[in-house]
Parts: sequence; C-alpha cells; structure tokens
Amino acid sequence: MLRRTLRHAGGLRVDHVAGLWRLWWVPPGAGAAEGTYVRYDAEAMLGILALEAYRAGAVVVGEDLGTVQPAVTRGLRGRNMLGSTVLWFARDDDGDFVAPSRWPRNALATISTHDLPTAPGFLAGEHVRVRDELKLLSTDTAVERARAAEERDRLLAMLRAEGLLPATDPPPDDEEAVVAMHAALAASPTRLLGVSLYDVLGEVRQPNMPGTVDEYPNWRLPLPASVAQIRTDPRVARIAALL
Repeated sequence: MLRRTLRHAGGLRVDHVAGLWRLWWVPPGAGAAEGTYVRYDAEAMLGILALEAYRAGAVVVGEDLGTVQPAVTRGLRGRNMLGSTVLWFARDDDGDFVAPSRWPRNALATISTHDLPTAPGFLAGEHVRVRDELKLLSTDTAVERARAAEERDRLLAMLRAEGLLPATDPPPDDEEAVVAMHAALAASPTRLLGVSLYDVLGEVRQPNMPGTVDEYPNWRLPLPASVAQIRTDPRVARIAALL
C-alpha cells in the first residue's frame, strides 16, 4: 500500500499516526467505554514506513495530535519523520499561545485543520454559533462564547508580543489578524508549512464538523472564489509573499 501511494508522490501524511502504536477497539454493539487499546508492533510498522519512504525519496508527516503517547512523537523524530504543529494547540500549561520560535523544527505547521475552525471563523466565534445551532455544545452557550473570546484575546496577545501585530488601538480587523497568523507560521523554524485557502479567502465555515453526519455539509463547502479569482486575489498574493 505504501509503495503504491508513494509511486507518484513526494510525501505522505499519515492521519492519526498514533494508530501505528495502538488503536481503541470497541466490540460490535458495545459502547465506547467498553473498548480497550489494542497495541501493534510499532517498530515494525515504522520500519516499513521508513523503508518505503526512503526508497521513494519521500517525506513523511505524522499527525501526532490528540491523545498521543510521548513515544509516538519520539518515534517520528527518531526516524526524521515530521510531526504536526497546529497553532490552535500550540499552548503552554497556562493555556497561553506559544511563540512560533518555540515550535519544533521537525513538523508540518498549520494554523488549523479540517476538523477545527478556520482562522476567520475562530476570530468571529463561528465555531460556537454553529455548534450551538447543531446542539453539539457540552456547556452553556454563554460559557462557550466567553471561552472563545478569551482564546481570541490570548492569540492576539501572542501575536502582539511577537511583533506580528501592532500593539496599538484600535484592535486589528480580522483580515489583519489572519495575516499575522500566517506571519507566525513564517516566523517558526518548522520545516514544512501548510496554508489553507479557506483561511486566506476569509471563509468562516470549517470544512468538517466532528460529531455530525447529515446535520452539516461536511466536505461539501466550496471555496468562496473561482480559480481565476484566486489567482488575482490580493489576499492570496500578500500571504504568498509573506511566506
């Protein structure tokens, strides 16, 4: 499978790469709490992945996000495979956003993912509004809105502290804040950067909403511009020049 995949590709991103180490199995008809971790021979799995990538001259990116054991990240780094750094998750123990200069070098860095709010959506609190509409919130709506506003403030504070946004009033508009987020990517030592056109073009809706099947148009949201428009959009040119 890896050999076929890499035949025409210069790289491979392994979704939920922790699955090479273990997966949570649930017996048919049982609930999630009745499952257990089933462990795999990670050395063998990583060895096959490394061998085929080496033969193809390809880069490997592992999505080591979420409930991931430290051995996963160590295993990737030990074989010169890249992990994943997402701006939303780059926090310290107090919940403050970490300066991009402290991001790991061996990683693919992005602002968001398909399962998280877009950059404009995060700034606008769209993720709270739509989850409230879909009855997906586990806490009171007012609490979620307050939390989203606090996270926005923490993000803008980091961008100001790093000199990526001016520390003056009035606050920057959302478009300037999105540019500053991409400046954070550019300021990091990370070896690969991933940029989403949803972010650059100001789309507030996220491509996929976890916890839904038919309630949300997952994977069916078109970009808010045609290819011809994208090629001449000044926002695209600005981000491209920045990176």
